[in-house]
Amino acid sequence: MQAFTPSPSGLGFLLRPVTRSRHLQMNFLSYVQLTSSALPSLTDSKGSLVVVSSLLGRVPTSFSSPYSAAKFALDSFFSSLRRELDVQEVNVAITMCVLGLRDRASAAEGVRGITRVRAAPGPKAALAVIRGGATRASGVFYPWRFHLLCLLRSWMPHSRAWFVRQELNITTPAAA
Repeated sequence: MQAFTPSPSGLGFLLRPVTRSRHLQMNFLSYVQLTSSALPSLTDSKGSLVVVSSLLGRVPTSFSSPYSAAKFALDSFFSSLRRELDVQEVNVAITMCVLGLRDRASAAEGVRGITRVRAAPGPKAALAVIRGGATRASGVFYPWRFHLLCLLRSWMPHSRAWFVRQELNITTPAAA
């Protein structure tokens, strides 16, 4: 596997507003729009929302800032909405599914050379999402070990940083 070498600035994504808006639109705003449209019906039927998110929305890594920001916003929005519905005694379940890298061609291409993480089987991830929604669970983590990583985020941030660095395949340019 060829190692990924970061750009000298490392912040090139900030100069590309199209990338930012695409990630925000696809990974956050579209969920909010769909939820706004569906919420009246879900309230009447005591339905469920199943939100499929990413581990990067809970534990950010290098070179994923726009995507992570959108997924963090998604997690925050639905966590807040869950609290608001609870306070209003509205019986709508919200299941937040936190998934790791799945074995899709587009995902593999997007992280080629950047990470050593193995992709999880898509059908097993889908089954975990379905089970979570059917049981009205508040959260689902697939693979399950990512729940532990998310707990480490708050409890031991230095250990989390070490773990994340171990999964990256990075070579840094020689210091000048």
